[in-house]
Amino acid sequence: MTKLQALQEQYSKAVGRLSEILLEKKSDIIRDSAIKRFEMAFDLSWKLTKTYLEERKGLVVRSPKECFREAYQTGLIDYDDFWMQMTDWRNESAHTYNEKFSNMLYAQLPEVLKRFQLLQQHIQKD
Repeated sequence: MTKLQALQEQYSKAVGRLSEILLEKKSDIIRDSAIKRFEMAFDLSWKLTKTYLEERKGLVVRSPKECFREAYQTGLIDYDDFWMQMTDWRNESAHTYNEKFSNMLYAQLPEVLKRFQLLQQHIQKD
């Protein structure tokens, strides 16, 4: 199994787990669990994208934002700044705890999930 295939498998599981938790009725525990699952899926999304760009496109990227910029350039993901916003959310969620922010992020997770699923589909097609 290649590194890309292993990451695809891990990413698929992480996206599935995020999808699963978003089906549950919201509570503080569900919200916090969903945010943690977002963090894991996000980390795998950029590592998967980084590996894809290296193995399939010969590009070297070093950070999540650089990675998503290159993914835009290569047509792997559609251009908008939602992925950049997700990067900021990931950093904030991992380093600070704020109830208002947590509720805002939780409300965004269905849209985040759509982006994760689209990335998964695009990488699988290529």
